[in-house]
Amino acid sequence: MVSHGSSPSLLEALSSDFLACKICLEQLQAPKTLPCLHTYCQDCLGQLADGSRIRCPECRETVPVPPEGVAAFKTNFFVNGLLDLVKARACGDLRAGKPACALCPLVGGTSAGGPATARCLDCADDLCQACADGHRCTRQTHTHRVVDLVGYRAGWYDEEARERQAAQCPQHPGEALRFLCQPCSQLLCRECRLDPHLDHPCLPLAEAVRARRPGLEELLAGVDSNLVELEAARRVEKEALARLREQAARVGTQVEEAAEGVLRALLAQKQEVLGQLRAHVEAAEEAARGRLAELEGREQVARAAAAFARRVLSLGREAEILSLEGAIAQRLRQLQGCPWAPGPAPCLLPQLELHPGLLDKNCHLLQLSFEEQQPQKDGGKDGAGTQGGEESQSRREDAPKTERQGGVQPQARDGAQTPKEEKAQTTREDGVQTLEEDRAQIPHEDGGPQPHRGGRPNKKKKFKGRLKSISREPSPALGPNLDGSGLLPRPIFSCSFPTRMPGDKRSPRITGLCPFGPREILVADEQNRALKCFSLNGDYKGTVPVPEGCSPCSVAALQSAVAFSAGARLYLISPDGEVQWRRALSLSQASHAVAALPSGDRVAVSVAGHVEVYNMEGSLATRFIPGGKASRGLRALVFLTTSPQGHFVGSDWQQNSVVICDGLGQVVGEYKGPGLHGCQPGSVSVDKKGYIFLTLREVNKVVILDPKGSLLGDFLTAYHGLEKPRVTTMVDGRYLVVSLSNGTIHVFRVRSPDS
Repeated sequence: MVSHGSSPSLLEALSSDFLACKICLEQLQAPKTLPCLHTYCQDCLGQLADGSRIRCPECRETVPVPPEGVAAFKTNFFVNGLLDLVKARACGDLRAGKPACALCPLVGGTSAGGPATARCLDCADDLCQACADGHRCTRQTHTHRVVDLVGYRAGWYDEEARERQAAQCPQHPGEALRFLCQPCSQLLCRECRLDPHLDHPCLPLAEAVRARRPGLEELLAGVDSNLVELEAARRVEKEALARLREQAARVGTQVEEAAEGVLRALLAQKQEVLGQLRAHVEAAEEAARGRLAELEGREQVARAAAAFARRVLSLGREAEILSLEGAIAQRLRQLQGCPWAPGPAPCLLPQLELHPGLLDKNCHLLQLSFEEQQPQKDGGKDGAGTQGGEESQSRREDAPKTERQGGVQPQARDGAQTPKEEKAQTTREDGVQTLEEDRAQIPHEDGGPQPHRGGRPNKKKKFKGRLKSISREPSPALGPNLDGSGLLPRPIFSCSFPTRMPGDKRSPRITGLCPFGPREILVADEQNRALKCFSLNGDYKGTVPVPEGCSPCSVAALQSAVAFSAGARLYLISPDGEVQWRRALSLSQASHAVAALPSGDRVAVSVAGHVEVYNMEGSLATRFIPGGKASRGLRALVFLTTSPQGHFVGSDWQQNSVVICDGLGQVVGEYKGPGLHGCQPGSVSVDKKGYIFLTLREVNKVVILDPKGSLLGDFLTAYHGLEKPRVTTMVDGRYLVVSLSNGTIHVFRVRSPDS
């Protein structure tokens, strides 16, 4: 990259797109320069002009059109000179594919002229050997510089040719521009000098340049200093945006964890209260059963005595009644003297007492506060930039934890709480604030916003509001064996960068991603028909050339080659773009997913419900149908990847599931549960431990599954900056790269539970 203080070489100007019009993308014709110093073809500006004004396509600055039209814009003689040099090197009279002498037809030779072997830099004519020798011997041309034609066309004499090449007057063809009219600031030839500038003070071009160059160089130095400030401001802005995204991802994770912790605590309290209720009811029932048994026994005895007495009184003779009268009377008096109904037993009826905060509609358990960060004079070198994300993350983890001013603050309010009581809060190690009387333990993620730098307090603005998930519904609860989220991989934001390059004619449409070398990725941009290479820090590394007319869809990198699908074909090319082989695929499938096997010497492609595996020579190594022949026609693998264990993982749009199968096609796992939220499964990636990361584009999520296909929970959500995620890939087994529909790429480090 050319620095601000250096000057570009002539070779760079001739070999770059400096001489191409940014409107028609062709070589400039009649170049005209706008006041913003952008140059275009005169005809292109005429088509772009809107009445009396024109808007620059590059800087969007609006400039007025001169009354004479776009032809009155200043002619770019510098570009004209470079164009003349390019045309002189590339064109010329040809005979049998060789340039012809320009003087032979003028001195009575053949009409076509002999083969040229030299060139006069002053006359700009190609000469044969005889004319070149004569050119050096005449009085008028003996000072001309005659050089070898082959060396001239190779560019050896470009600088010298530029020095000897005079700009031509547009008003008087054949006349070179020699003077500068000082009052009019207009370039003049000898004819223009006579009229109407005869009485105007004029300077030769060399003297005029010497007089005006210092002023231009001073202005240029001022602009260079402004560019340094602009670059520093842009760098600070990008680092601030990176810090914002990193903090948003962290806060989003804390929100998820805080909500999960509150739910777990609430469910635990629910089980505890229900257990107390069951124990109380069981004890009361046991006591009641003892009392009921006693009452039933007494009732039975009394009924039996009363029945006996009634029988004797109704059926007995006088002698019989009188003989039993004493015993009956004694028993009845005994029964009457007994306490028939014991005192009422204490009956403790359960009542549910709810915390007043649960009934308060204005109670916000989750609350955001926003801090206004002071601009950093050092350009934010210690901030979370696009590089060194891991180092800054480790510094944050090791730094002392202070009160969080930009994090999530779960609070428990009651209706009688005063503002002073709200301030009586304690700060836990992870910075999540709770009330002193709230004893609930909420899981947290290590790390958080950094303490204030430079000893200056940050200005703080608070905005309160309820948080609601962008997803349609939460993912199902984690399995009982996980005991919370501490055993799952966690995302740590690394960086974000766009994939649109200056030469792109359309907005990128990323349809494929794959690792490509150490800490690099290869991006398949179907819209711009390109395979772009980036580092994980967002540095653009160039492109891998693809065959003409190919629009790469899915891509995979092998040991020394790149495989990609385009239309109904599978290509294997070298990193230099040389096609090693191509294979025709089924026309019944709109796109074909491609994945490299862990060995790196084979490539798998999904074709009409089955998987084909090719070796480096292009031979079909194996072919299988996931689930066997019984599943023929029942699967459509739109996305495909491989795991370190040698399994194939694919998104099956026919069954609306994620299927895992071995190298023989036997299905070893499949998930089609509610965790898909009714969406079609998207791109799949697998880390070094076999965890599967599944993209759900419609709900802006990436969920995680275990190696057997069981859903574990959400890994990335909209809180992590996901907006219509399209394709993912895993780099080095620990970096998850996610591409969005707008062409932006997010990079997350996958933090394993045991790290």
